[in-house]
Parts: sequence; structure tokens; C-alpha cells
Amino acid sequence: MKTRSFTFTLFLRLLPVLALAAALPWFLAYWMDRGWVVAGVSTVVLLALMWWALRRATAPIRSLLRALAGTTSSYRDGEFNFGVHWRGNDEFAQLVQAHAELGDVLREQRQSLVQRELLLDTMVQNTPVAMLLLTDGGDGVQRVTFSNTAARKLLHGGWKLEGQRMHELLENMPIELRNAIARGGDSLFAVRDPDAAEDDDDDEQIYHLSRRAFHLNGRPHELLLLRLLTAELRRQEVQTWKKVIRVISHELNNSLAPIASLAHSGAELVRRGRHERLEDIFGTVEERARHLEGFIRGYARFAKLPQPQLQTVAWSQFLQGLQQQISFRMAPLVDEQYSRLDQSQFSQAMLNLLKNAHEAGADNGAADESVEVRIARLPNWLRIEVLDRGSGMNEAVLQNALMPFYSTKRNGTGLGLALTREIIEAHGGRISLQNRKDGGLCVAILLPHD
Repeated sequence: MKTRSFTFTLFLRLLPVLALAAALPWFLAYWMDRGWVVAGVSTVVLLALMWWALRRATAPIRSLLRALAGTTSSYRDGEFNFGVHWRGNDEFAQLVQAHAELGDVLREQRQSLVQRELLLDTMVQNTPVAMLLLTDGGDGVQRVTFSNTAARKLLHGGWKLEGQRMHELLENMPIELRNAIARGGDSLFAVRDPDAAEDDDDDEQIYHLSRRAFHLNGRPHELLLLRLLTAELRRQEVQTWKKVIRVISHELNNSLAPIASLAHSGAELVRRGRHERLEDIFGTVEERARHLEGFIRGYARFAKLPQPQLQTVAWSQFLQGLQQQISFRMAPLVDEQYSRLDQSQFSQAMLNLLKNAHEAGADNGAADESVEVRIARLPNWLRIEVLDRGSGMNEAVLQNALMPFYSTKRNGTGLGLALTREIIEAHGGRISLQNRKDGGLCVAILLPHD
């Protein structure tokens, strides 16, 4: 159905008036007994003049309406470079003013949106993280719909990636990257230069792959993020080695300096023939030497922790064995729980935690019976808690307590909790520390449980 023109619509609304005007000559002809032919001609001429006058009078309004329709179409297409003007102070002027204000608002919003898009695109294109957006076109084949500069340089020699099939791109990528993508999920992997020597670690690049799936406009999308971590990890490695050297130097100096001093004192006593203090001197030397031996052994154990040899272990029997070595309270298990553990390694981890709990309670004046072990079954996990009534930890210690070489004890090596964490994570578990509301610390272990 076609839309009626403005003039035609106005004509229909004025039709009763026009009909009355057209009937007037006929009425006069009848009343004055004039000819009907003259009346008919007069009517036709009158209607033609009225139609012409009506079109002429409405021409500016029709032009205004066409202009408003054109600007509305331009707004829809994102064009805001022109406006509409109307002389006068009537309702049409108010309509034009409202239309102009709408255009100003849309223009500002458009400019703001363009600026934000430009800023976002600049950030995405210049980030060192390689970004790939993949879309399933409906045929089961993933294609690249977006890639930033880092992704193009890393995966395609700087050339455009949009529209490429992902499985074809993977054929030209390193095998390590293909395996990481095939595994699914987030992963950390290393890519070696094929021309590098086997023992050359400088040509090994370490990457982190992160991937997220989502739906956009009803279509599945997947975002891949590849970040080069080699420089950051090497920097962290250097910092770690520096810290290791500082800790080892500190421990060596703490042991070797007294040994050297006592050896010199013993030599002086022998020269003077005073042998009664030699036993104390040799005892102190032996104590410092054994401390140093234990320190070195702890470092070696942390550095050479073997892969766990898993076997099915019943927790009731396992905890009873621990209670024979160190005291703690434990509520009886309602149902027997089993886990796949390396019993030797996990015993060492639990003993470290229980020893720390006893030391924390002793420092705070709590009795040995305040140390408690709790076990709870969670969906897909087994939660083991070691609780004490010590003074707890402040935020800084909580954040760093599980890091290697971090210790708040004067003679601590900072390896006890770090070794415990290594053992638990080697079993596929997790460990966390949190202060208890009524005082003390809760060390929580989560182990996978079918």
C-alpha cells in the first residue's frame, strides 16, 4: 500500500470545505435562475484554482518534511554533516529544533564511540600478547575473524590472518604449539629453535596459552591469547638465584664463622696446655657442622624431589601412623576415605605442617592438644585441614609463606612450606593458608577425589 502525499491528505481533510465552495455556484445559479453550464464551468475553474493554491501554500511544508526524512536516513547511515533550517517560530520550527538537537546528541555519541573504538584497537594492536579470534562458520571449520599485530608476526610472518582456516595455520606452526592447542585449556609450553644445540637453553622460548569460548550474535567464538614469557621468567630466575645465593651465604657464614673462631680458640688452648674446655668447643663445632649438613640436605631434597609413587592409602591408618610420630587431635572419620598418595612424601608434608602448628602454638602459649586435623569430603575433592591456636600470620607473610626461601624464623631456611607445596601439587592438589576467626592458622589441602 502506497503512502499518501501530504498534499493529498490535506486535500481529503479540506474536502467538505471544497465541496461547499464547489456547490456555491450551483446554488447561486439556481437561486438567480442562471445557466447550469456557466455554473459547472465556474465550479471546475474554482476547484483548479483551489488545488493550485493549496499546493503552492503547502510547498515549503512538503520540502521540510522531505528534508527531515533525508536527514533521518543520513543519521541512520552515520552522516551528521548537515542540518535543516526553518524560518518562523511555529510548531514546525520546534520540530526542526528538536530534530537538530537529536542530531547533535547522535553526533556526540558517534564521535565518542569512534574514539573508544580507536583507543581499544590501538591497545589491542600494540599489545605484546598475540590475540586470535576464531569463529565456526557452520561447516565445523574454525576460521580466524580477528588477529592483532603480535599474532600476525608470530604465526604468519606479519601477513593478514583473517579468513584463514585454523587447521591450515596449525600445519605450519611448531609442534609444541599444536600440542598445546590440541590439549585444550590454558597451558605453559616451550618452543625450541630446531637449529639450536640440545644443551642450549638460550634458544628456548616459553609461551603461555590462554583460551576462552563464548557466543556472540548467536555464533560460537573462541579467543586465543599467546604470551611470550621467556624474558620475564629469566628475570625471575635471576632474582631467585640471587636470593638463593644470599640465603646460602648467610647460612654458611652463620656456621663457618663460629667454627673458624672455635677452631682458633681450640688451637690456642692446646698451645697453652689447657684441655679442659676442648670438649665444649668440639661439641659446638659438631653442632654447627650438623646444622650446616641439615641445611644443605634440605636444599638437595627440595631440588631433587622425585615424582610421587602413588598407591591407595586409607586416611585413618595414615593419620594413626602420624600420631605415633607427633601429637594432634582428630575427630573419628564417619566413612573411611582413600586417596592415591606417595605415602613417604605425603608423610613428610604433613609432618612439616604439624611441626609448624606445634611451634606456632608454643610461641603463643597454647597446649600441644590445640593442634587438630580435620578431613571433609567435597564434590570431587578431599579437604584436609591442619589447625593451630598460634598467633596466625599477617597479610605479607600469608602471601609469601609458600614461596621458596621465605622464612620469618631466625634460623629458618624457608624450604619447609615450599617443599610441602611441591609435594601436594605433585599429587594434583592445592594448599592454602588462612587465619582462623578465634586466633590461629588453618592450612587447607585439597586433593582430587573420585
